[in-house]
Amino acid sequence: MVRLTLDLIAKNSNLKPRKEETTLQYLKKITHINFSGKNIDAIEDLSLCKNLSVLYLYDNRISQITNLNFATNLTHLYLQNNCISCIENLRSLKNLEKLYLGSNYIAVIEGLEGLEKLRELHVENQRLPLGEKLLFDPRTLHSLAKSLSILNISNNNIDDIRDLEILENLNQLIAVDNQLLHVKDLEFLLSKLIKLWKMDLKGNPVCLKPKYRDRLILVSKSLDCLDGKEIKNMERQFLINWKASKDAKKISKKKNSKKEDSSNSYIRISL
Repeated sequence: MVRLTLDLIAKNSNLKPRKEETTLQYLKKITHINFSGKNIDAIEDLSLCKNLSVLYLYDNRISQITNLNFATNLTHLYLQNNCISCIENLRSLKNLEKLYLGSNYIAVIEGLEGLEKLRELHVENQRLPLGEKLLFDPRTLHSLAKSLSILNISNNNIDDIRDLEILENLNQLIAVDNQLLHVKDLEFLLSKLIKLWKMDLKGNPVCLKPKYRDRLILVSKSLDCLDGKEIKNMERQFLINWKASKDAKKISKKKNSKKEDSSNSYIRISL
């Protein structure tokens, strides 16, 4: 068992205190702490590190997010590849901008209410029980509606992402290797996310549907990159023209059909 403590930080930090500095003064000025891949299983009281802005704790054995309430200046938190099953005790991190929680045991995206500056959320590759999928707490989605711009939810057995419509400023969505099936659901989402310029859905069953790419390009004016492939103006314009021509033919066919019905009716009356 290795616990992240102030003593451990003081002994192992790359920054060394100046001769005239006390350990207390030194710990207060630290902005970056990196203890990734150190077999850390718990976070102790680090509240002396008042100026902490970036904390690297990925590739450890942490099972609970604790003792970070003091870190109101924290902007980046790296906790991927640990043993975390619940997102908790983060609501005081009012300045958090980037949160990395990939490759843990998280089943529900929750507990992020009040993080109004959170721009990036990475929760890919959760190690879930067979048949379970990653879920989204509506309260957390509502809280992140205006701030979140990048969301990575890849490889989480997700079959529906329509609830993400509330994320009005989302511009990048990475949802590779899930179970998304219906093009209509994606068309609905794209009609709501008018700032989304990058979406990656490679490895989902929906990608094999007829006209999948064409339909998504037509519904979204903002999308510039789909599944790692750039959407060029020529491609979009061709599809727009093709759809306009198709719609015009439909309208013409309806008009002709009505004329025929009207003509047939007149003939019957005459007879």
